[in-house]
Amino acid sequence: MPSCLPRIILFLAVTVFAPIAAAQTDTTSPFVTSPPLVVERMLALAGVTPKDFVVDLGSGDGRIVIAAAKRYGAQAMGVEYDPKLVALSRKNAIAQGVGDRTRFVEGDLFKVDLSGASVITVYLLPDVNRKLREKLLAELKPGARLVAHDFDMESWRPDQTESIYAPQKNNGRGGTSRIMLWIIPAQARGDWRLESEGLPAGGAELSIYQNFQAIEGEMAMGEKRVALSEPRLRGTEIRFDVPAASGPLQFVGRIDGNEIVGTVRGGTHEWPWRAARAR
Repeated sequence: MPSCLPRIILFLAVTVFAPIAAAQTDTTSPFVTSPPLVVERMLALAGVTPKDFVVDLGSGDGRIVIAAAKRYGAQAMGVEYDPKLVALSRKNAIAQGVGDRTRFVEGDLFKVDLSGASVITVYLLPDVNRKLREKLLAELKPGARLVAHDFDMESWRPDQTESIYAPQKNNGRGGTSRIMLWIIPAQARGDWRLESEGLPAGGAELSIYQNFQAIEGEMAMGEKRVALSEPRLRGTEIRFDVPAASGPLQFVGRIDGNEIVGTVRGGTHEWPWRAARAR
């Protein structure tokens, strides 16, 4: 039995970078320290600003929360199941002069309300990420950012990935860390009625198929139906091209619930377009 412990501990150890509380499973998990370089790159990849509310799920000693508040001026909150680590986090935040911009909650990360967060950071086991995925997609607003360290979200592919070498990883033995960014996608799936004076008959029917942030679709203008070219969805922003005799029409818009508003460019001309979701 003792010979199995190192492997068990290594498998369970997850935290939100920095010495962050490790992955929370159905009960508890230990936390391990993550290199400061990884902490910095995660926050940088998320593009944290003073306007953000950062939530660190499994916050350990509060290092990521403190860094978000101190370096970027953000409001930040850590969620941690270990009361001793929560107390330590509060002490550390006060010592670093950011006690007024940070909050630490003792509790279950699956039960905390995430709807107000604009940035979520996690360093959790794959199984926990998978269980957490639906909650993140349901509660976070489109355009919110999710950053994970080392472990992905399975079939939900990241929008951006980078790998860095961290000399302090693995208790000073060094190692490569993978940092992944997701932008919470708007709900684009469905049929839309598109209006624009630059189109034949002043409008078209737009159909979009969606798998997380990956989209494809087609547009019907009268009896002519064409596939969207290079469709892209990043948060609330949608882009796609439509082939035309005079050259591609380039659509850019922003999704707001059941409405899309944007501009379409054809050659040197640009005009507005609007779409409403079909009921």
